[in-house]
Amino acid sequence: MIPEFTPFRKIPRLSRECIVTEKIDGTNASILVTPEGEVQAGSRTRWITPEDDNFGFAKWVKEHEDDLRIGLGIGHHFGEWWGQKIQRGYELTQKRFSLFNTTQWNNTTIRPACCDVVPVLYQGLFTTHRVFGTLDALAAIGSLAAPGFMRPEGIVIYHVAAGVYFKKTIEGDEASKGRQS
Repeated sequence: MIPEFTPFRKIPRLSRECIVTEKIDGTNASILVTPEGEVQAGSRTRWITPEDDNFGFAKWVKEHEDDLRIGLGIGHHFGEWWGQKIQRGYELTQKRFSLFNTTQWNNTTIRPACCDVVPVLYQGLFTTHRVFGTLDALAAIGSLAAPGFMRPEGIVIYHVAAGVYFKKTIEGDEASKGRQS
């Protein structure tokens, strides 16, 4: 018996559209809005509750539940929970939630007022020159998510054709110092 054929998946071209955003140093978070209207908070790896929380994110989701249900709509929405007392802190006196899907949330007015969107630093054809140039510019001008904060973490590159994310940090990234990657 011959097993079912498994085709080799199509390889996307490297020189295609990419979206480069600021990598915010916080904690990965998500919000699920079910078709029944339930709202659930999540961390990067698990569901969380106000009683078993992650830097107060589940409590914040509970407090903003109606706005999130209406403004985000049905689906699983991913972002970064950041600010006061989370990682770098960004010299903020409060915490913020910034959504990752810039294509959806920068092109609509429906987004809830309690949510931000990660800043887009570059959108266009992927080249390593553009990626390193964007990283260098961010290091020079500081955070766009928290203007005035001069120690941003780095960037996230979303390669649209491949549907994958890559990250590049400013500090401690040996490859960026030698421009080898």
